[in-house]
Amino acid sequence: MYQWLKRWLAKPEHRPQPAVPAAPAQPSPTPAPAPVLSPALEGGPDFEQKDLVNSTFQRWLFGLRKDESFDTTAPEGRVLHELILAAQSGHNAADMLRRMPGVIPQLLQSLRSENFAGAEIARKISNDLVLVGSVLRLANAAIQNSGEVTTINSVEHAVIVVGQEGLRQLITTVAFRPIIDLNSGHYTKLLAPRIWEQSEKSAVACRMLAPEFGVDPFEAFLAGLVMNSGLLTALRVMDGASAKPGELGSATFRARLAHEALAIAAGISEAWNFPPSITQAIREQESMRKGETKTPMARVLAVGDYLSKIRMLQVNGEINDTEHNLFHDLPLGAMPCYAAI
Repeated sequence: MYQWLKRWLAKPEHRPQPAVPAAPAQPSPTPAPAPVLSPALEGGPDFEQKDLVNSTFQRWLFGLRKDESFDTTAPEGRVLHELILAAQSGHNAADMLRRMPGVIPQLLQSLRSENFAGAEIARKISNDLVLVGSVLRLANAAIQNSGEVTTINSVEHAVIVVGQEGLRQLITTVAFRPIIDLNSGHYTKLLAPRIWEQSEKSAVACRMLAPEFGVDPFEAFLAGLVMNSGLLTALRVMDGASAKPGELGSATFRARLAHEALAIAAGISEAWNFPPSITQAIREQESMRKGETKTPMARVLAVGDYLSKIRMLQVNGEINDTEHNLFHDLPLGAMPCYAAI
């Protein structure tokens, strides 16, 4: 999956490069270990901040107003058993996530050109109703942020406003967006839209933070998108557990669900042949031990996930982002990211 995206998104060469004489063969160097950031330099939310935001976000996902029980129910036990098995096989979990086909390969090929034809791109986008809605929303959000009051109603105008890089990001997001069947079950209907919206915000934040930490923005963007793939996989298991509304969501279940979902997401990342830095970054999210060093990609992913959850909770009236010292000791780019998402 990763190589497919890289192939289509890669910009074409404008002219052939002159031949260079082959250099004498050199012994292959030993790969350097992934760089880590020392606790003093990495920046980011501390344990108390992350615990507050994560627990509040989990309760909101399940539509709960308080922690009513720590005891797991029988349906919760069945779900957790299935998720443990899924975590042991990333390929099987990846097969449970369907992605949107259609005109995406054609669009990505067209966007490789520096002088892409806006009218042709608009025509192809018009063949996919999901893309039409997405590009119009993105374009209208862009002009609202610039202070304009007009509304964009045509795909052609939206393509001009969004631009080439915006379209690449948009279409990559759609390529990964699972087909969410809101009639498939109670938990998919309740949780899936919320999970995916937070994933999109996290991906944008990760892309914006990437230069500050010296990681590739495209890879950081993908890391933000795929991190919640384990949770989205879990929804099908939850809907198939014959659980009534309210039978899933105890405090213990939510904690174990978060743990197993990260393990599943790491397996999916491997199954899709994502760069090892992304898989490693997802695995590192499972630990919040004080003073532990993290790779740069893991730190980007942690901050992006944290900021996107605060934004979702703030917008839905679940948290006051001026309280609890939520932004203390975050990286310099955190506040611009938070404003952008």
